[in-house]
Formats: sequence, structure tokens, C-alpha cells
Amino acid sequence: MKKIKKALISVYDKKNLKDLLKVLSKHKIDLISSGGTYKEIKKLKFKCLEVSEYTGSDEILGGRVKTLHPKIHAGILSKRNNKSHVKDLKKNNFKEIDLVIVNFYPFEKILEQTNNHLKIIENIDVGGPTMVRAAAKNYNDVTVITSPDQYDKLINEMEKNNGSTSIEFRTKMSLEAFSETAYYDALISNYFNKITKNNFPKKKIIYGNLVEKLRYGENPHQQAAVYSKNQNLDIKQIHGKQLSYNNYNDIFSALTISKSLPKNLGTVIVKHSNPCGVSINKNNLKSYKLALACDPVSAFGGIVSCNYKINKTLARELSNIFLEVIIANGFDPESLKILKKKKNLRLIDATNFLMKDLLRFNSTNESFLIQSEDLKKFNINNFRIVSKKKPNKSQLKNLMFAFNVCRYVKSNAIVLASQETTVGIGSGQPSRLDSCQIAIDKMNKFQNNSDELVAASDAFFPFVDSMEKLIQSGVVAVIQPSGSIRDKDIIKFANKTNTILIFSKTRHFKH
Repeated sequence: MKKIKKALISVYDKKNLKDLLKVLSKHKIDLISSGGTYKEIKKLKFKCLEVSEYTGSDEILGGRVKTLHPKIHAGILSKRNNKSHVKDLKKNNFKEIDLVIVNFYPFEKILEQTNNHLKIIENIDVGGPTMVRAAAKNYNDVTVITSPDQYDKLINEMEKNNGSTSIEFRTKMSLEAFSETAYYDALISNYFNKITKNNFPKKKIIYGNLVEKLRYGENPHQQAAVYSKNQNLDIKQIHGKQLSYNNYNDIFSALTISKSLPKNLGTVIVKHSNPCGVSINKNNLKSYKLALACDPVSAFGGIVSCNYKINKTLARELSNIFLEVIIANGFDPESLKILKKKKNLRLIDATNFLMKDLLRFNSTNESFLIQSEDLKKFNINNFRIVSKKKPNKSQLKNLMFAFNVCRYVKSNAIVLASQETTVGIGSGQPSRLDSCQIAIDKMNKFQNNSDELVAASDAFFPFVDSMEKLIQSGVVAVIQPSGSIRDKDIIKFANKTNTILIFSKTRHFKH
């Protein structure tokens, strides 16, 4: 146990101070503070000594230097059982500081509010993190508090121990303090990397806020949690069971596709993070029915992502099939009445979810791969018509739709589409020819009529066999990346079979 006799308080967030000050006063703890915190403590009518009076040094540089003083840091860092430290304190007439309560300038919040570089720089806290690191390092003797959320814990600890804190409590607070300073520094480091467009610095720092500990990972024997670089995920669960790791994985996959579609348009059905049906028909109810018709067997137990607000008519349709999750840009009140009858069905409002041009991570063991997101916006300039036969406007739109969906299907990926709706999807095969066959089989199993059937491939066809198989199934137009040494053979085969062929300037693998 360590008795607290002197506390230093310097906080940007001044909420909930009063109850804490009452307890500190009750245990006759001397208070030191600076700037706005000192004024707030005096306003609340508690005794307090200003830092400048305590150190004998005025604040300088417009407040940039307040607590950076030997009297402060020696008081925090001194080991109570070290004779040399005790001697140094006595020689310099310094006193031990037993409790440090500090929270930082709101750098993260300022980043959300402004792009003004000078304002952002001025909100990099220096003195606060320095005191916190010092106190956290000397946790054997000093208690450190870094958030108003910890005040109640401190109060309970002190009341229980008559103004003292246990080593277990100080250790826990130290751990949280180092996490706080590391997170804060990571924000600053990443800000400078961002403004200098340095995605791959010599040292890469990953940070996040715990959103939720999950029951388990992909399988019950694995541990899992979900984190966010922000304070939340920009999605809101409004009904149903707790989301699982696999649910989140599918939700992120579904939203990535949904947010690539035209605004407030399109239905995406996902199973095991692969799309099994997508449609951007302008009638939302028809869009859902068409997406479902692509592969109704795989859709069972899957996730439906509606890039629009769900009404009661669609809700009735959705309730006719077993689904794990329904995502939408809002639900009207009547639709919620219908869907909430299924107590386990998870309903997610993704109105505020936006895809950001950030980095994607893939980790194994002690290594991780980083790449930029594949968020390329497609337009006609991304493509080159290489066949003699040219597409009409409708075919071109259909091809671009299919190619966009294709980049979200696990490679090797083949997407068959008609009228801006998928009718067959082949995914995840080592052989592109096998993916073609799976897409064709899906189409033949579930579709009765596919007008102006088009096909998209996420990478080039190395041989004409895949093209031949697709054309034999009724495909009239194909879109694929260029880059094969046999591109000329593919073009020649397209012309021979009177097939429209478009080359994309970019490849879109998804592994």
C-alpha cells in the first residue's frame, strides 16, 4: 500500500472533478495544478497550489512550458526506497508526488474538426504525456489516472484503503496509462505520415479502440475482438443477438460492395464474405428479389445489405428467409415491427458508414502485409474495347457493373450478369476455368432467362478455353484485364465468335 499525500492534477477534460476532489480533500491530500485546471478547482472551492507557485517558475512560451520542471518530475520519478533519490529530493527541497491525474489535449478530436495544420500542431500535448509516462514508470510508488472514466475506480480504491492504493491497482493504471500515451503518439505519427503521403514509413504503428470483445473468433477455440481507429464502427446494431467474428467479417464485405454501388441503390447478399447475389435494379423490392434469385441456396443463413432504407413491403419479403444479418441505410418504423419479430435477427443501420481510402492489413505470425484499398472508381477511360463488335450503351453498363462486383469476389473470380444483376458467380478456385464452370452451373440451376448475358473476370484469361466455355453458355460480351502474352489470341477468338471483348487497364485480384 502507498499512502497518497500529494497529487498533481492537470486535465483538459474537466468533467466529474467535484466528486473526486471531495475524496482527495477528505483524505487531506495536498493538490497542485496548473492553468485552467487550477481555476476549475478554485471555482469548485477546493484548496490548491498553482504549479508556477509550487515550482517558483512562471509559465512561459504562451503556456507551452508549465509542468516541465525538475521539481515536478523528480517528485514523480523518485523511488521512495532509494536512499540516493531521497537524498537528492532533500538536497533540492523537492517533495514526493504520489498521484498524477492527467488527460491530454484533444488531438484526435481536433483532427476530426479541422485541417488547419497550425491548430493541429498546437493541440499536441507535451507536458501531459511526459508526466503520465513518468508516473506510469514509477508505478511502484505513484498512482496515475488518465481518464475521467477511472475516477470512480480511484475513489473506491482510496475509500477502501483509507487514502492509499494497492500495487495491483497502480499496476493496472500504469498499463492503461502507457496504452494511452502510445495511442496518443500513434495518432500524431500517423497524422504526419498522412500529410506527407508516407504510407509505408520505416516504423509503422497500428492503433485502435476496443469496440467489443467477441464470444470467439472464426471458430469457438479462437479468441477475438473488434477494434476501430475511431470511437465506433459507424454502424449501429438496433436489434438481435450479439454479432460474431464471422458476422463482422461478412458485414464488412457486404458494406464494401454496397458502398461501391450507385448512391441509395442496390442489394448485396453475402455468404462467407463472398457475394452470392447483387442487383442495382432501381426498384428496391425487385433489386432484392433479383439478388436472391442469383443463388437462393447460398443466401440461406447469409447477410443482406440494402444500400437504401427498408420499408414494410421489403421487410415482409426479407422475413420469409432465414438470414443472420440485415444491413440498411435505415429502417422505417413499420419494417422494424416486422423484422423484430425474429428475436435473433441482427439489424444494422449503416446510414453513416462510408468507405475511406485507408490501408488494408493482413497479418500472420509476427508479420503483416499492408496495401491501399481497392476503391478505384470505374469510368469508360479505365477500359478499352478491343473486339470488332462494339457494345451498346446497355451492354457497356452491364459489363461495368459485372466487373465492379467481380473485384469483391475471391480469386479466381468470374461474374455473369444480365440487366445489372448477377446471375452466376464463380469464386475462390485455383483454376479460372473451374470458376467459369461454377458460375455457369449456378446460372443454369437458378435462372430461366438471361438476356444480353455478360461475363467479367478479375484477371486476364491465359488461354481461350475459359472464353470458349463462357461463349458456349450464352455470353455475348466479356470484360477482363489485359496483360497476358496471349491477349492477341483472346482478341482473335472474340472476333471469330462475334463476341464483344473489353480490356480493363487494371487487374482486381482479391485473395
